[in-house]
Amino acid sequence: MNFVTLNNGIKMPQLGFGVWQVEDSQATAAVAKALEVGYTSIDTAMIYKNEEGVGKAIKASSVPRENLFITTKVWNSDQGYENTLRAFDESLVRLGLDYVDLYLIHWPTPQFDQYVDTYKALEKLYHDGRVKAIGVCNFEIEHLERLLKECEVKPVLNQVECHPFHAQPELKDFCAKHDIFVEAWSPLEQGGEVLKDEVIQKIAEAHRKTPAQVVLRWHLQNNTIVIPKSVTPARIEENFNVFDFELTAQEMQQIHQLNRNRRKGPHPNDFHMQ
Repeated sequence: MNFVTLNNGIKMPQLGFGVWQVEDSQATAAVAKALEVGYTSIDTAMIYKNEEGVGKAIKASSVPRENLFITTKVWNSDQGYENTLRAFDESLVRLGLDYVDLYLIHWPTPQFDQYVDTYKALEKLYHDGRVKAIGVCNFEIEHLERLLKECEVKPVLNQVECHPFHAQPELKDFCAKHDIFVEAWSPLEQGGEVLKDEVIQKIAEAHRKTPAQVVLRWHLQNNTIVIPKSVTPARIEENFNVFDFELTAQEMQQIHQLNRNRRKGPHPNDFHMQ
């Protein structure tokens, strides 16, 4: 496993396990398999409605709690200072934990203009020692600039849609300049066209790896934190086996050139779902 050091000194596994769109009834088995394979970073959220299933897997695991890195998120309808503190308490109960390692704002929802107050609640949780680190998801540069200006604690990371077809070069440059990591959700473009791309497939053949492993390796060598999701045991293992090969500079550049600035998900400025 590769680890990164966040801007507050906390170490985080660079490869984690995501559970978006995993039913609560499936989450326990999927997370248990991930922990068995060697993942120690698990990424969930209130809106995924599987925190309880994740918590059951954590409780049943032989991995010591201090060796795990657990992330969850505050949803749009729970934004605002007091609402966020309450939502955090509820997430802890569902997870069966007394702290989480990383707590994130799920979307900026700029139309409602509550993300600064929400982030100040995260700062309180951080200062109180109930979370080890705080950050955001789906924040554009303008949203990050406002946080950096109006809040005290710099986000440790920004979790955004990122894959070879939507590589986020400008956002990555901004985050790197401010010592904020980028964490990729949908790192494999939700198993979409990127895995069928001829460039990816040729590189995979050259390394005797799968297209998914090549894309995950590209993320890792880009200094991006990555959280692939799967409920298939074989694929959970496959996604973890990305530390025994390295892409060449030429291969990295070939993948960089696939960028089309094409999202699968919504644009953060337009997403206001409660």
